[in-house]
Amino acid sequence: MSAIVITKQQARKYLLKYHGLSGDFQFRGKEGVMAYIRRVGCIQYDPLDVVGMNPELVLQSKVEDFDRNMLPELLYSDRRLVDYWDKCMSIFPVEDWPHFARLRHYYGAWSRANKETVTRVRGEVESRGVLCSSDLEDDEKVNWAWGPTRLSRAALEAMYHAGQLLIHHRAHTRKYYDLAERLLPTELHAAEDPFESESDHYAWFVLRRIGSIGLLWNRPSDAWLGIRGMKSKERNEAFARLAAEGLIAEVRVEDVKHPLYIRSADIPLLEMTLSDDLPNERASVLAPLDNLMWDRPLVKELFGFEYRWEVYKPAAERKYGYYVLPVVYGDRIVGRFDPVKQRKKLPLEIRAWWWEDGVDAGDERMRESVTACLERFAAKRGTVFQMADHEEVLR
Repeated sequence: MSAIVITKQQARKYLLKYHGLSGDFQFRGKEGVMAYIRRVGCIQYDPLDVVGMNPELVLQSKVEDFDRNMLPELLYSDRRLVDYWDKCMSIFPVEDWPHFARLRHYYGAWSRANKETVTRVRGEVESRGVLCSSDLEDDEKVNWAWGPTRLSRAALEAMYHAGQLLIHHRAHTRKYYDLAERLLPTELHAAEDPFESESDHYAWFVLRRIGSIGLLWNRPSDAWLGIRGMKSKERNEAFARLAAEGLIAEVRVEDVKHPLYIRSADIPLLEMTLSDDLPNERASVLAPLDNLMWDRPLVKELFGFEYRWEVYKPAAERKYGYYVLPVVYGDRIVGRFDPVKQRKKLPLEIRAWWWEDGVDAGDERMRESVTACLERFAAKRGTVFQMADHEEVLR
């Protein structure tokens, strides 16, 4: 199959359509949440909450009637989603659980090396039910990922990483655990590793990550985070295999040196997008770890937008701000803003706003769309956005 040739503008237009960020909303309600996450494989979890946690921000820009209760319901009541490792800590459909057997084995090293502790803690969960680390009496300290911590907390987290426990629910950022076999459907918990070889595993993961973004190149990228053991050699082999099997197609974007790739199953959406001449007049706020933003060099190449999440940089070294969020309009990322931490029901407050170079800040249609977008954004948090208070900021 010959390569598909498109322009940068067409690539941007497709990616925004793929992620439900253009035109009328594609996704609605809890079924819309599931449909979007199934499209992209997973969304990234992060506990920081300034104006919403990352998975909430990802979904509220794409699901028309999204509210904050939908995600915990799908995770901890309906059990249709599970939070576990994929690209970093992530949320993905529960039916994908068997595909992470090798990752669970990798993360199971601590549990295998501390069998006595694991057996004791497992017994506590079996007999007492759902527990968090403070429910276990254990003052012994051990070294852990973020520094010394209580042995009981390390054991619960290690058993979770190994897939022996799952998160039953969260109270803010505190995790409560239960046995995996109590929370997963029997057929999923008992399912064997579906991959016969490491190469099978890598090919599945590469195809998944191409779908996580929509278009992706075979280059070093944060999109490959979490695929344990996959180096450039294995990644090259996976790309070649997927192309030979007809599961991916090459996309040549004008003025982009490296080829991109699309899942063959997504080509009809690309063709439909390219045949649609209607402009995108909907503005959207992007989450800092939105799937669209995973490969920041690719975002810079296609959108001309350079973005760094500065939450872990000292304040004096930040170029923009602590939790800066990009804003999409048309086929561009037109600006970014630094929100003030949301407290109770106070109105959404913007500390600073930056229009991107070349954007006509006086475009009334764009400003109206951005205002409507910020009003929707605030409403998802149960508050309001008062444009009159921000006219000077958005100049």
